[in-house]
Amino acid sequence: MTARSQWTGVATREEHAHWRRIAQDVAAELAVDVLEREKAGAVPRAESALLQRSALTTLLDPAEFGGGGGHWSSAFLAVREIARVDAGIAQLLGYHYANSATIALVADAADREDWFRRSIRNTWLWGDSVNPVDPTLSLTPDGDGFRLVGTKRFSTGSSVGDVILVNAVVDSGPDAGRFAFLVLPAGHPGVEVQDDWDFLGQRLSASNTVRFDDVPVGPEHLLGYGTDEWFQALLTPAVQLMFGNLYLGIAQGALDQARALTNARPNAWFLSAAEKYRDDPFVQRLYGELVAQVAAIEALADRVNEEYDAVVARGGDVDEQARGDIAIRVAQLKVVSSDTAVDVANRVFEATGSSSTAAKHGLDAHWRNVRTHSLHDPIDYKKLEVGADFLLGTRQPLSLYT
Repeated sequence: MTARSQWTGVATREEHAHWRRIAQDVAAELAVDVLEREKAGAVPRAESALLQRSALTTLLDPAEFGGGGGHWSSAFLAVREIARVDAGIAQLLGYHYANSATIALVADAADREDWFRRSIRNTWLWGDSVNPVDPTLSLTPDGDGFRLVGTKRFSTGSSVGDVILVNAVVDSGPDAGRFAFLVLPAGHPGVEVQDDWDFLGQRLSASNTVRFDDVPVGPEHLLGYGTDEWFQALLTPAVQLMFGNLYLGIAQGALDQARALTNARPNAWFLSAAEKYRDDPFVQRLYGELVAQVAAIEALADRVNEEYDAVVARGGDVDEQARGDIAIRVAQLKVVSSDTAVDVANRVFEATGSSSTAAKHGLDAHWRNVRTHSLHDPIDYKKLEVGADFLLGTRQPLSLYT
């Protein structure tokens, strides 16, 4: 099979620098009122509009149709930079990348250009309703389309997306058993987005419940069906790799804020020989440990991001071995980035002292965010995945989590 990927080669340093600057500008704007917005937990409409104005939402789209023409590693960097300041909005962007990339990974060749042109022209933000462990949706043939019934929780971006990606299995008819990718526009009849996202962290990710009440689905809403093509199976590693970069960005943001708080403290602990808190050797030792751990995660993330670029560039030539290899590499990053980010976001309080727990600082948001999202799928099963591959050379069956 010939390659059909829209992504070729790997990203250059210049490309990374370009998108990193844009993401940093967005992060700087988000930082102005992040504490107030995070506490309010309102639907992030203004934040979504900012992502669209910045051109970050079209980063992965083909340049020939007006998109950014960027690589996945640049998208992961953008998520990482924004997560340093606002992890909820970083999640929103990261899921948008995965959702919108289904055009390249799933849509029939004859339809891809039209989907891309509409998405780019209208700067669509792609939300989703695909949670695979929720009750299965009922997708029943109806004329030349379908009827969709059911409920999905944890639907990231559903309340702000211009379109929502929905996964459902056809329950009858000639296509019974096929896994469908549907794209429904915001405000589509029968689609009820419930404003019920009230969790410990990631409060700005708009990960609401969506109810589908006898929703009409026309042929124009069908993006495509799941296949056994290994290129299409690269979507899950992309999502998991986005998670690893998200957690890394949260850890970096926790260190950024903790450093500022520590440097601002006027005195040292009364038993210390140091004059200021930042001069205390115990404080410096703790930062040394945390910074070194995060630097190691960053090095691994950069390497795996580039490896993913190289694999997805193979398009239809991707085989089971290549897909399995990159999935294990991503799982390795997921394990260490999750564990390290939770630890760092917790232990920075040891370096900043009791005054840093004041609500006005919002230092706890980093821990709440990573603690919430790192529970997306059990990290022990990622450790099992890596260990089984190392010891036995066995790999987990394909799923929306592996």
